[in-house]
Amino acid sequence: MKAMVTTRGQVSIPSEIRKKFHIEPESKVEWVTEGNVIRVIPLPKDTIAAFRGRGMKKYKNKQLIEDRRDERRKENKKD
Repeated sequence: MKAMVTTRGQVSIPSEIRKKFHIEPESKVEWVTEGNVIRVIPLPKDTIAAFRGRGMKKYKNKQLIEDRRDERRKENKKD
C-alpha cells in the first residue's frame, strides 16, 4: 500500500491497516530504521497486558536458577 507524505511530513495510515492492527485515535506507533528499511510498529495501549501469558513456561525462582546453572555448565564445557 502506498501513502503520500504531506509538506509537514505527515503520513496517513490506510484504513485497512488501521482496522487490522486496531490503530485508533490516540494510538502510538514506533518508527524503526533497519538499514534502508523503515518499519512502523503499532504499540499496544497497555504494554504489560499485551505480553501477559506469552511465556512458554511458568518458572519458580528455584527452577529458574537451576536452569541457568545448567546453561552455564554447558557454556563452560564448550570453552
